[in-house]
Amino acid sequence: MAIALSAYLSLSAVLFTIGLVGIMTQTNAIRILMSVEILLNSANLNLVAFSSYNNDMSGQVFVLFSIAIAAAEAVVGFAILMNLYRRMGTIELDKMNILRW
Repeated sequence: MAIALSAYLSLSAVLFTIGLVGIMTQTNAIRILMSVEILLNSANLNLVAFSSYNNDMSGQVFVLFSIAIAAAEAVVGFAILMNLYRRMGTIELDKMNILRW
């Protein structure tokens, strides 16, 4: 029994909504990075779903590149957060004013 394309798209829409709400409501930088990863995973799910629906492997190849880019983004983001934590003592974005004049 195959799962319908609409089920994948619905799950992807739910993941995208969770990620978007997480970005807009959180002040903790790590939670915001996790929400960005959820957004990327929803896009990856769309690519895989349409790739499987069309019997084409190109979407899955793009997903592999997207996962590699997401991993690099997470590493750079966490490195920046570690430096900010060492300097400021917090990762709450509301309490940081290092980039202000």
